[in-house]
Amino acid sequence: MSRRRVGLARIHYETSSKERFERAGESLAAAETEQLQQQLQVFKTNLEEFARKHQKKIRNHPAFRTQFQTMCRQLGVDPLASNKGFWADLLGFGDFYYELGIQIVDVCLSTRHTNGGLLSLDDVKTRVEAMRGQHAQAINEDDIVQAIKNLAPLGSGYDIITIGNLKMLRSVPREFNTDQSRILVLAQSTGFVTERMVVEETSWSLERVTTTLDMLLRDGLSWIDEQAPDGPRYWFPTYFFSTHSLIN
Repeated sequence: MSRRRVGLARIHYETSSKERFERAGESLAAAETEQLQQQLQVFKTNLEEFARKHQKKIRNHPAFRTQFQTMCRQLGVDPLASNKGFWADLLGFGDFYYELGIQIVDVCLSTRHTNGGLLSLDDVKTRVEAMRGQHAQAINEDDIVQAIKNLAPLGSGYDIITIGNLKMLRSVPREFNTDQSRILVLAQSTGFVTERMVVEETSWSLERVTTTLDMLLRDGLSWIDEQAPDGPRYWFPTYFFSTHSLIN
């Protein structure tokens, strides 16, 4: 009987110890969570004070604005989450990116019939700047990217993709297969390709090349010049700006 009592007492002791450790662990975790929340609140308060102090620079200097937004994201603050509230009132981010998004959509719609809904970000930025005028607030590529992200709720297919060494804005819901992407990369240096060029670079069969080029032509991503001296040339309007800027 005494051995049984010792065994029961030991089980009761171990159970009580386990419960005490669990309570202590929960208490410690709660304390650490509260401390972390307090630290984050201090960071956010300092961030708001920083924004008030430098609001003019944040509004008017694209590079500084990019660095500020990077700092915000690291602290879990999204100044673009709403066009109302503290950040919108202080910095006007909501209105700024809303207006920029509308201008980007305008550029895409007005050029889609010539480029099939694919433009380089450099081209988008240049066209938007021309639309905004010389006295408008300066923008950079990061502003273009942020504005495009804000278009996502529209569900209209606006997306940034990388083709070769260029970041492109795709404004039409479309997925490029590997053959199409390869030809788009080949065309970047000259703005066009020929069937012979593609065959020499890829070692594909002529049938495979013509099939892919016909798909790009049908989607409005390329134009064909059948009177070129070296045979039909497939021009890609989306590269006209980039190619011409390099030449000039």
